[in-house]
Amino acid sequence: GLLRSDSIPEVGEDAAATVSMTETLSEEERDELRKELAKVEEEIQTLSQVLAAKEKHLAEIKRKLGINSLQELKQNITKSWQDVTSTTAYKRTSETLSQAGQKASAAFSSVGSVITKKFEDVRNSPTFKSFEEKVENFKSKVGGSKPAGGDFGEVLNSAANASATETIAEQTEEETH
Repeated sequence: GLLRSDSIPEVGEDAAATVSMTETLSEEERDELRKELAKVEEEIQTLSQVLAAKEKHLAEIKRKLGINSLQELKQNITKSWQDVTSTTAYKRTSETLSQAGQKASAAFSSVGSVITKKFEDVRNSPTFKSFEEKVENFKSKVGGSKPAGGDFGEVLNSAANASATETIAEQTEEETH
């Protein structure tokens, strides 16, 4: 009689369902269930008392060992992290991310090489060389004192300064005439 397949009504279930269930039980079955209920409640009470005593004993041991809540939290986090890192899913994800990082690194390296190559191509092109020669010629005509060479930025700055100086000189000449 105890291993019936009928469901036991949950807390908050319809009262009509509970009444119809109790009507189908015999008085003997109800007595048997009441005894089992009392026995389970008593076991729960005993287990609760044993658990409370064990928790108190545990707290006393930790106090004697000098383990505080913060240390315990650190240990729990460390253990949890170790558990996570030992899972297959973590290992697979880690390997995948590592491979993706390597591929991204290779791609960035490749892009950098392509850009460097393009700059070299532009610098070696006839148009750029012609422009560079014109800037050098202009610089030597305007600056004169500095030897040819220097980096491209210096050449452009010199050319801009010379152009501004030339404009001011022309304005001064026009004012004096």
